[in-house]
Amino acid sequence: MPPAQRHPTMADVAERAGVSTSTVSRTLRGMTTVSPEIRARVEQAARELNFAVSRQAASLVTGRTGTVAVLVPTLNAWFMGSALSSLAPLLRAAGMELTVYVIPDLAERTSFFDRLPARRNADALLVFSFDLTEEETDRLDTLGMPVIYVSQHVDGRPSVYVDDVAGALHGTRHLLHLGHRRIAFLKTVGASGFSFSSNERLLGYQQALTEAGIPLDDDLVAGLPVGDKRATAEALGKLLSLREPPTAVFAEQDQVAVAVIRALRRTHIEVPAQMSVLGFDDQPAADWFDLSTIAQSPSDIGREAGRLALSLIDDSEADHEQHIVLPTHLIPRATTAPAPHGERDTDGEPPRA
Repeated sequence: MPPAQRHPTMADVAERAGVSTSTVSRTLRGMTTVSPEIRARVEQAARELNFAVSRQAASLVTGRTGTVAVLVPTLNAWFMGSALSSLAPLLRAAGMELTVYVIPDLAERTSFFDRLPARRNADALLVFSFDLTEEETDRLDTLGMPVIYVSQHVDGRPSVYVDDVAGALHGTRHLLHLGHRRIAFLKTVGASGFSFSSNERLLGYQQALTEAGIPLDDDLVAGLPVGDKRATAEALGKLLSLREPPTAVFAEQDQVAVAVIRALRRTHIEVPAQMSVLGFDDQPAADWFDLSTIAQSPSDIGREAGRLALSLIDDSEADHEQHIVLPTHLIPRATTAPAPHGERDTDGEPPRA
């Protein structure tokens, strides 16, 4: 009976490629710190020797799992789906797998933070649009791996998000340039994980009004749950019954803006002739409704978050407090127009305070 044939080892690949064993390990795990020339030599040597490294074996050698975990409050959201759809292929191309933890309620949340399963099952954790307590954030700091916060800014931790303040500032300026002085702002309430963006967008709206010399009016700011038709109608009713009702509505999410347009149509208020409506996000529904909006790209956010996670996994000396801030841009469509007659000065400019 012939002797059993010895399986090639990582050391055999390193010898044939003329590199160190650690370089072979980094190459076969898809790390970005390996040059294209070295990567080609290692991959060629591995093919010639019919060498394949299992994920379990690699984990024993390197202490890594080859997995990036994601913590999300829900998957039933346009933003989450778009971001994860760009994140997953980027990780696959780097030889990494994606694990998603969905924490929709208090019981699941308590269980996750008690067990912290990502400690054993991942090399990095991405926290997507999740409102955490200070205690929970401190708990994640004990994981001993990179924790990247996505669609939110967290001091002292790596974060990836859009400039919500600048987006809302530019959106409000757009309405001001159209001659609107009474501009309502509709906040969302009860949207899990959205408080950071919500507060930032309100701040941008307020900054634009202040720089235009227009006093802030709390009566023009309303909060309502996403998808609640009755709450939307009631909020609009209060705005329209003001002594000086608004001529424009800035909704901090496209979904809210679409609900506003529907409610206005039911009350026979023409958009944009009598009321301009501006959203934020540029979801597919914005195009369907020809909605003017402030666009962000969750696909870009997902890719940037993935790149940041890979860089922090590969290089322990990398900056673990960096913040990647992505831009937004205005997309004017058919739901914003000059303010109704009487809202503009005779020179065509917005009236001055």
